[in-house]
This record gives sequence, structure tokens and C-alpha cells, in this order.
Amino acid sequence: MKRYKRVKCKDGFSVSIQASRSDYCSPRIDDAWEYAEVELGYPSQPDWLIMEYAEDKTQPRKTCYGYVPVETVYLLLTKHGGVVEGEVPKGVPVYSEQFPRQNK
Repeated sequence: MKRYKRVKCKDGFSVSIQASRSDYCSPRIDDAWEYAEVELGYPSQPDWLIMEYAEDKTQPRKTCYGYVPVETVYLLLTKHGGVVEGEVPKGVPVYSEQFPRQNK
């Protein structure tokens, strides 16, 4: 099972983005051709774009966000200046200079 490196954005925002058979994603399998929804976890700061997906809305920095559409993830990452390091699962569009995706 692949674990993706935490994503950091240009403005310092960071979040874990995961997708596998044990994560809240769609499809819920390992190494899908691409994912339509992914699991986010433990963002460095709260963000209204993903709040509706939070497991625990009272602790937005200490919770998981399940089944977040990849289009919403794109908006989130772009809002924070784009990706400067880390990895995203297949299917998650990213705005970055280096496009840090591993397709292994």
C-alpha cells in the first residue's frame, strides 16, 4: 500500500492526501488508475473549502476529511499557491512548477 508524502503549498499550508483500500477514497482500492475522491488529513490550518468533509468539525487541524472530490483538492491546493513539495494520488490535478506525482 502506497503512502504519499505530505503536500506543502507555496504559502506554507500542508495536508496529507491519501488514497488506498484502507482510506476514505473512491475507488477504495490500492493503486487505482485514478481516484475521484481522496482522503485528506491533518491540515496545517482550517479551510472552509474542505470543512464539510471533516470527521470532527470541532478540531479541524486534528481530523480526517473523507471522500473529498479531487476537484475540491485542486481548488484547495491552488488557493494556497500550488504544491511545492510532497505527492498526490493519481487523478488529483495539481498546480505546481514541478508536478510532484509518482506514478509507480
